[in-house]
Amino acid sequence: MTADEPIVLRVAGRPVGRYTTRPDLPPTSSPRPYLHPVTTLAGTVVTELAPADHPHHLGVGVAVPDVEGHNFWGGRTFVRGRGPTELDNHGTQRHTAFQLCDPDGFVEELRWAVAGGELLRERRTVAATELTGTAWALDFTFSLTNITQDPLTIGSPATNGRPGAAYGGFFWRARKEDTVPRVFTPGREGEPVVHGTRADWIALAGSDWTLVFSGATDETREDPWFVRAGEYPGVGSSLAHDERPAIEPGDTLVRRIVTVVADGVLERDEAASLVRKAVNP
Repeated sequence: MTADEPIVLRVAGRPVGRYTTRPDLPPTSSPRPYLHPVTTLAGTVVTELAPADHPHHLGVGVAVPDVEGHNFWGGRTFVRGRGPTELDNHGTQRHTAFQLCDPDGFVEELRWAVAGGELLRERRTVAATELTGTAWALDFTFSLTNITQDPLTIGSPATNGRPGAAYGGFFWRARKEDTVPRVFTPGREGEPVVHGTRADWIALAGSDWTLVFSGATDETREDPWFVRAGEYPGVGSSLAHDERPAIEPGDTLVRRIVTVVADGVLERDEAASLVRKAVNP
């Protein structure tokens, strides 16, 4: 296998995800590795790639709209006082090597590059684990190390002046259906009250599938959830919600998200039980 060949993740011998390391994408999409399609154990696809409403949404991965002014999310950049603006500021996440590559997961090295050089080195660890006969877990950790001589700050449209748009970090563009998916946490229900809150887990439930996202470290649980359901289905954790965190030279930012991928529509108690099993096997 070469780095240009997609990796197929398997659970109990069944393919559940396809990971592309070097996609052929326009610079405006901020090219980066991604998982798509991701499926339930029964084969239902629960991701979307480059949908018409947001061509720069790429399945499951890491995307950040503002790293010291550079766009690693794709599309337009939100500029204070101007709004969404087309800028020539897109970066690229470049796969460099696999430290480990097995059917149930991998450890990958990446470089976050811009026109003037490299800003960050990333180690990405992804693992797929069976939970039950109808559910499995995707364990996704990314570690970003600042390799420059200066602090690197991470921003979002929210920190740049657009309320409610604190996207950036781990992001899952989910399956779009005719009916808006249900969104709920242990104590809240509905996009308006779930978006921007902190919760141990958050669920997105479609017609015959459910995704349950959980921050698996203390730092990750401090990040509020970014949620979309009505406009499009997507969930991510917000690295820059109220302010711009800084990564000092040589320091590393680490986040870990574990996602339960289940057939059927789960209720709260079922979602909570599967999260516990996934995060604390």
